[in-house]
Amino acid sequence: MIQLAVEIPYWGQSLLRVLGGLVAVLLPAGTIVYVFLFKMMSFMQSRLGPMEAGPYGSMQLLAEVSKWLQKEDIIPENADAKIFKIAPIIVLASTFLLVVVVPFGPDAWFTDFQAGVFYALAIGSVSVIGILIAGWSSANKYSYLGGLRAAGQLIAYELPMVLAVVGVVIQAGSMNLQQIVVAQNTQEIFGLDWIGLPFVLTQFVGFLIFMIAVQAELTQAPFDMPIAESELVSGYMTEYSGFRFLIFFIGEFATAGVFAFIASILFLGGWGVPFSWFGWESLDQVENWMNVVGPLIMLSKMMLLVGIIMWVRFSYPRFREDQLQRFAWKVLIPVSLANIAITAILKVAV
Repeated sequence: MIQLAVEIPYWGQSLLRVLGGLVAVLLPAGTIVYVFLFKMMSFMQSRLGPMEAGPYGSMQLLAEVSKWLQKEDIIPENADAKIFKIAPIIVLASTFLLVVVVPFGPDAWFTDFQAGVFYALAIGSVSVIGILIAGWSSANKYSYLGGLRAAGQLIAYELPMVLAVVGVVIQAGSMNLQQIVVAQNTQEIFGLDWIGLPFVLTQFVGFLIFMIAVQAELTQAPFDMPIAESELVSGYMTEYSGFRFLIFFIGEFATAGVFAFIASILFLGGWGVPFSWFGWESLDQVENWMNVVGPLIMLSKMMLLVGIIMWVRFSYPRFREDQLQRFAWKVLIPVSLANIAITAILKVAV
């Protein structure tokens, strides 16, 4: 957390962390929905999108949320009601648990885990449980098929995601996300310290694999077989309505934002800029104003990466299930293993 001059009791710090987590998850999610889902997709399809609710449709998301909250919460007669209700909460909770490890500035963080990369990759897979039990508990064959597809897809693409990050850990020499940020902003490439060493330059293959795996983890096209509307209605979400469907909707775009935050930390230097710009040599010398500017830098990088995710979503057709699995096991995993081997050799040699 940010160091303040006033002593704050533990309960106050906990409250600030909760409020900060809500802002870090919900604000990016709302921004993503308006900028990309409402406007970017509309412009790509030569239309204006929502224009009536607020200036340029800026209040449309609030109108949508109000509509969902007013709808009846329907539970199928044959569904397992308790598990049916819990499933969307598990999906959204995994997003909140994921954001706690993200550093937004030199002191602006929730928790500073030494094994932050391990924690992020582990928690990122928890949403699979929520999706699978949502499909099973709905007592609907379309939901069940969607849940099985999601489980198979997410398990297949978690492995290349993990392997893509190993190269970054080798190069940074740490699993701490804050130290990974510092490594990128204190090192240099080809003797140029004014650009630092964003790992996207040396780990571009890992970055590409990571972004593809994120696309699949979010079940965004062309990896949207679990919710294929033309085959499964809405997949594992078919029987959900009202605020429970809203939770799934928020979770989808909030998770996109959090994964983009993590990608920006791993490959784009996170909240920092090259320390040489200001004569800083270590994290201890970074001035407090970076706790304010850092989140804005993170937000900019997050929007850039989510823009790539959404551009791919709106541009490419859906993979068949066999193509989807073959791409993960026969292409991404071998390439990511080769990237790890090359990185390790160069780390020792150089």
